[in-house]
Amino acid sequence: MMAANVSAKIALLGSTGSIGTQALEVISLYPEVFSAEVLTAGNNYRLLAEQAMRFRPDAVVIGNREHYPKLKEMLRDLPVKVYAGSEAIEQVAAAGNSDTVLAAMVGYSGLKPALRAAEAGKKIALANKESLVVAGHLFHDTMKSSGSVIIPVDSEHSAIFQCLAGEGDNSLEKITLTASGGPFRGYSSEQLGKVEPAEALKHPNWEMGSKITVDSASMMNKGLEVIEAHWLFGLPSNKIDVVIHPQSIIHSMVHFSDGSVKAQMGLPDMRLPIVYSLSYPGRLANNLPRMELPDYSNLTFFKPDMQIFRNLALAYQALEAGGNMPCALNSANEVAVAAFLRKELGFLEMSDVVEYVMGRVPQIANPTLGEIGETDMRGRDYAREFINRR
Repeated sequence: MMAANVSAKIALLGSTGSIGTQALEVISLYPEVFSAEVLTAGNNYRLLAEQAMRFRPDAVVIGNREHYPKLKEMLRDLPVKVYAGSEAIEQVAAAGNSDTVLAAMVGYSGLKPALRAAEAGKKIALANKESLVVAGHLFHDTMKSSGSVIIPVDSEHSAIFQCLAGEGDNSLEKITLTASGGPFRGYSSEQLGKVEPAEALKHPNWEMGSKITVDSASMMNKGLEVIEAHWLFGLPSNKIDVVIHPQSIIHSMVHFSDGSVKAQMGLPDMRLPIVYSLSYPGRLANNLPRMELPDYSNLTFFKPDMQIFRNLALAYQALEAGGNMPCALNSANEVAVAAFLRKELGFLEMSDVVEYVMGRVPQIANPTLGEIGETDMRGRDYAREFINRR
């Protein structure tokens, strides 16, 4: 049965990535409810073409213009509009042929398309946490004037969102974001100094893209989620806790002022928060795997070690500093992760890069979009400078 107020026309930004491909799987489960009206990708034009052939969207966009002729040729027999370039992705995010934008592009590149969708008053299913990390204040102001709404897709923020549903103005003490701890929980600094990219890409619970998988291993992903939670739920850093929960069954918790704690549970399956974000405020029945409590009788929790996993501490520092510091943190991390994957940087050195950049970028209390862009460029330059002079 179709839930009330379910949006049917979806613009999927980043359709060839991990979240994007799972989102299309979700869309295929409900052909009478959802349609993929727009699909975009950065470089993977072959998969984008395959997706277009299956889902028959109104339009597709390939970010890398070099691939446009090949994509256009592959889709020549379909009534699908084909565009290219970052500006085209921004335009389709705001276009009127969709009512929901699933923002699943990776990293800083997803900022402007998500912001354009917010300006257009769209419902945004947000998987691109970096958008709020680097420009949360701009989204806050834009959404107040446009009427846009954000439904989080990250499993942790979806969990908090679901726990707060129906609570109205009931006061809360704090929220707790859970983290699996990645493949290196319990490692010493000496052990972390020797890990290789292939080890970091073996997440014990989740199937994700390479960048977010490395971020999970370094705890930067949880740090970015702390900053995202600040903007989504209007909480200061001292009301956002992180706890290691290796089983990834409890996705996050809300602690209320009366001492009650609400937790959202489920299997570590990104399709669940995806379908919730697309169907909200309703819920759609499905045949996805179910959690059986007897199979998970041993749920454990412990505090993260922020001296060893320094990225989490650096993220808290960036949030407390405010302004453009979260943007500096993010830009440095994106460069550091790419260098680590190329084996140009050690695992622990990624935190050194982030700390160096945060100490070099001039702080701006209330940055404009242009100043955010300049901070991102400076941060990347400083990060490369640090890596090259080692």
